Amino acid sequence: MNLALIAVTTGGIKVAERIKEDMNGEVKVFLPQKLKQSKLTATYFSKKLVDQTGEIFSVYDGLIFIMASGIVVRVIAPYITDKHTDPAVVVVDDVGRFVVSLLSGHEGGANKLAHKVANILKTDAVITTGTEAEKDIIIGIGCKRGIGSSEVVEAIRSALNVAGVSIERVRLAGTVDLKADEAGLLRALEELGIPLRVVSRAEIETCAKNYSKSDFVVEKIGVGGVCEPAALISGRKTKLILKKQKYPGITIAIAQENFMW
Repeated sequence: MNLALIAVTTGGIKVAERIKEDMNGEVKVFLPQKLKQSKLTATYFSKKLVDQTGEIFSVYDGLIFIMASGIVVRVIAPYITDKHTDPAVVVVDDVGRFVVSLLSGHEGGANKLAHKVANILKTDAVITTGTEAEKDIIIGIGCKRGIGSSEVVEAIRSALNVAGVSIERVRLAGTVDLKADEAGLLRALEELGIPLRVVSRAEIETCAKNYSKSDFVVEKIGVGGVCEPAALISGRKTKLILKKQKYPGITIAIAQENFMW
């Protein structure tokens, strides 16, 4: 995905640095001339933000704005055409607390991009498209190093079948930070169209909800579990509807959001 990132404040630059570092050069940064003292490699502009946005709006597949959403709405408004041709637009606040999919959520890939940026910033993506709002299932996944994507797909489908829920209800999957770059896991979720939420070991360690703990897992990664706490932490108001299921090299747990207690 051909990406551009625009920040307009010193605080925004710090967030931009975190995103650019993790994306390994996938994103081109644009900053106003007044911020040229920044050490971040960037293209600097002196024109109005709305004009600069117009220059790059149709050039990039996705635009990441680090600023207030109201500003972004105003600067992209003159260039919006339709959801099939507009780029993905994601908005991040100046301190990286919120990542909002603003434009072209499904067709343009803004929802997926928002999840990717949120994982980098260790926060949540805000997705407001109607089809996403109806999804309430979170899958927690643990796996061994080098697991194949087909094994992950099979395990996910099997666990969903045991839980009696459709894959269309799955909003996202969660796993521990140590598995954030696990190729087989990433390919499997890409194939199934399920976004990934990366949960830190610190979050798992402080998880207040009950989940199954394993001395073996503690010895390996320093926390008591992966799939169950990942499922619980990755969603809102969650409760496990399927406790840890073991498959060859994989563990799966399933939680439901907004569970009616």
